[in-house]
Amino acid sequence: MQLGAHPLRNGLFVAPMAGVTDRPFRALCRRFGAGLAVSEMVSARPELRGTRKSRLRREHGGEAGPVSVQIAGADPQMMAEAARFNADEGAQIIDVNMGCPAKKVVKCGGSGLLRELPLLEEIFRSVRAAVKIPLTIKLRAGWDENSIVAKEVVRMAEDIGVEAAAIHPRTRLQGYSGKADWNIIAEVKQSVKIPIIGNGDVQCPEDAARMVKETGCDAVMIGRAAATNPWIFAQMKEFRETGKYSVPTEADRHALLSGYYRQILNSNAPDSMGKMKQFACWFTHGVENGGELRRIVHLARTPGEVVENVERFFERKAAGLGSPAHERDRRESCTEVGT
Repeated sequence: MQLGAHPLRNGLFVAPMAGVTDRPFRALCRRFGAGLAVSEMVSARPELRGTRKSRLRREHGGEAGPVSVQIAGADPQMMAEAARFNADEGAQIIDVNMGCPAKKVVKCGGSGLLRELPLLEEIFRSVRAAVKIPLTIKLRAGWDENSIVAKEVVRMAEDIGVEAAAIHPRTRLQGYSGKADWNIIAEVKQSVKIPIIGNGDVQCPEDAARMVKETGCDAVMIGRAAATNPWIFAQMKEFRETGKYSVPTEADRHALLSGYYRQILNSNAPDSMGKMKQFACWFTHGVENGGELRRIVHLARTPGEVVENVERFFERKAAGLGSPAHERDRRESCTEVGT
């Protein structure tokens, strides 16, 4: 798959997730095989560019390319200027957010744009005229079940020059409840020529393979499942090639957690403790006695103490580390992966 001048090593993408897909997490997912990792959403509002949070979200130094930056807003000129600004800062792909269901985002963009297609057309045209680099979009099916507009929006985007579209086939009112309607992905795919990226309810390699088979999508985008199981990208590749895949051992999880926490510790980020606690809730799934590990992370008072506590926890369990990863074939359930 290729976006503009950028060849991608595969069609396995990391979804943009606010508070999750920071630079260390994107690097982690790429290390495990993701072909593209989209940044956290960046506001188009110019007065927010100087905030520490915005600067951290725009930090891409040393990141493997292509660098994809998602922008959010509802003013066409602000969005155009945000696209130019981020391109000048090193973005190689610009993505427009039409998928976020959060109330504060919907008020000024996100999935709220799906109720205002004339405004959306203005945004597409303004951003497309502002930058020469590839332009992609991520959207939901529509605002509610009575206004499914994904096909209409993607057709319009293709006509204006958007190069690819990622579709999460839930409505804004659904949030993350209910079931993603993959039929919508298939319908959009059949109606346009640009690459379509499927997103929603992919928890394991079997799900990804089924999504591609049922919808014909060109790529699969993983969101929440990557937070608890970043190995999923390597697993999807292995499953596609062999029909089975390795499950991470406790030693694998120790190495991941330890390495990730040391990156956070060395970054001196202002929200280091929050990040460490957040990822303890995710990365410790599958670790024996993981509840105790999460407890000692949450009781720590400094990032350095978190790292010390994690190492001490695994040192006590050292005798149980090093068992070989086992495999499961396509006949086995995927529900245990990453739990």
